[in-house]
Amino acid sequence: MKSKFNTRLLSLVEGALMIALSIVLDLLPMPTWPQGGSITVAMVPIVYYSYRRGAKWGLMAGLIYSAIQILTGWYAPPAGTFTALVLCVLLDYVLAFAVLGAADLFAKAFVKRNRLFGYGFGALAVTLIRFLCSFLSGVLLWDSYAPEGVNVWVYSLTYNGSYMVPNAILTALLAVVLCIAVDPQTLKPMKKK
Repeated sequence: MKSKFNTRLLSLVEGALMIALSIVLDLLPMPTWPQGGSITVAMVPIVYYSYRRGAKWGLMAGLIYSAIQILTGWYAPPAGTFTALVLCVLLDYVLAFAVLGAADLFAKAFVKRNRLFGYGFGALAVTLIRFLCSFLSGVLLWDSYAPEGVNVWVYSLTYNGSYMVPNAILTALLAVVLCIAVDPQTLKPMKKK
């Protein structure tokens, strides 16, 4: 019984540290886009934590990280309606950041083949889902920012893709490097749940 308590406590402490590290990394001066978004390595600790502790713990950490993102970097949508507000909270924050903790779910597809590829794939998958959230938000909420005569779908795709694609690649590479260099224990066979 005590061992289970210690494992949970260790998971909570580790999650808190990963969330704190993500916040600190998010504060580093990086290129920032005019209407929000930047190239950052802040997603890496949440993705890595998902690999260490599983999707349940990872999703919880991602959800807490999303709440902190709302508190520290809120951008209100141009349309002041309740629906726009709810969509903004869901697409730009809750879903976009909570999904990072699901990286382990995508990595598990490669348990028997190539775990390192799985770690890279998991990181790419969740960051591309985050991109999809930003893309949809751009189309549904931030369409007034599209330049005159430019299709809002094309604008959202190019604007959000310009920082999210590098983020996806950077996060995947760093997650794999962390799994190799920092914590060889992560490379033990993943259990199917």
